[in-house]
Amino acid sequence: MSTPSRSADIMRRSREIFPGGVNSPVRAFGGVGGTPVVAERGEGCRLYDVDGREYIDFVLSWGPLVLGHAPPAVLEALDDAMQRGTSFGMPTELELRLGLLIRERMPHLERLRFVSSGTEATMSAVRVARAATGRDGILKFEGCYHGHADSFLVKAGSGVATLGLPNSPGVPAALAELTHTAPYNDLAAVERLIADEGRRIAAIIVEPVVGNAGFIPPDPEFLPALRRLADASGALLIFDEVMTGFRIAPGGAPERFGVTPDLTTLGKVIGGGLPVAAYGGRADLMERVAPAGPVYQAGTLSGNPLAMAAGYATVSLLTRELHARIEARTAALVRGLTEIAARRGVPFSARHAGSMWGFFFRAEPVRSFADAKTSDTELFRRFFHEAMARGVYLAPSPFEAGFMSAAHGDADVAQALERMDAALGAARG
Repeated sequence: MSTPSRSADIMRRSREIFPGGVNSPVRAFGGVGGTPVVAERGEGCRLYDVDGREYIDFVLSWGPLVLGHAPPAVLEALDDAMQRGTSFGMPTELELRLGLLIRERMPHLERLRFVSSGTEATMSAVRVARAATGRDGILKFEGCYHGHADSFLVKAGSGVATLGLPNSPGVPAALAELTHTAPYNDLAAVERLIADEGRRIAAIIVEPVVGNAGFIPPDPEFLPALRRLADASGALLIFDEVMTGFRIAPGGAPERFGVTPDLTTLGKVIGGGLPVAAYGGRADLMERVAPAGPVYQAGTLSGNPLAMAAGYATVSLLTRELHARIEARTAALVRGLTEIAARRGVPFSARHAGSMWGFFFRAEPVRSFADAKTSDTELFRRFFHEAMARGVYLAPSPFEAGFMSAAHGDADVAQALERMDAALGAARG
């Protein structure tokens, strides 16, 4: 009888204490089957599990690690911050430094507020929008995931899609009724909904590039039309850039697509691997937030000095030149995967924006969550396990984007493509 792996043993014991054995659902491998591997350490673009196996990592903690695992500059910043104290519950200069750096890169964030998670950021942004407009409704898009606040768990993506849960029990029906949904990239549907409900909608919230239903970019006219419809109806436009911020362009979605929202949420990259997020936008809107205004929101660990130090070190190093180099390698990876699939006769579509990328086993480009669900998810499951067996770690779900880091060199990309070529051959059978 073979000896169980350390990963399998840790997961067995974890299921006795954590729901499903994990502390975030998609980690449980529900979208691909099998037993999750348990991480021990990361270095550069490589991840190592507790059984000593090495992987080229394209998950990168679901996006934050734009410099790769354990970059020396971030570790040094953390060490310096830790020597001074881990939390104060009072203002620090680190908060100001990171806030100013973010605003320098994204000038439309005239005021911002740090929080500890993307869910906090999105729920707070919606609260500001409701207060500013005096309306209760919101419009979100099918397959977009904006965290696990009650208002957002209606036709959400990410782990909700992976687990096949279109909505979540525990969300009051009266609250769910305030959330209107439309298909992503379907302007006709949005126009109809705004015509019917526009005067009751406080905010249109959208992932500028969908990353939580797989990687789905916007049609060229989609985001400009949302800006126009928001203005015409009196609603606010919120870009959820928790995932796309500092990924799709140095200045985020406004730079890449030429559309400026009223409010923006950020996360992931701005924490350099530590828990941090932010929401911000027009000064007149953000001045409504307590203590400047009556919209209450607070957090004991908001602006935590360790997160601020890691975030400042990360964003400082992510120059335009470095961003361009990472994007070039992302393009090479996507191009290589497309060529591999074509050579093997496998229906396939792949795209990228900045250092964010994704693919589907489907010949036609994916424009919506409905399209994504028609891709060959069974082939993805087989491909995922074959790639992992060969030392390439992809998101364990067909409905998640992938990421590239500064630590992925040309040789790493070439090696990953060689391994994925063999994996696709095995998965296709």
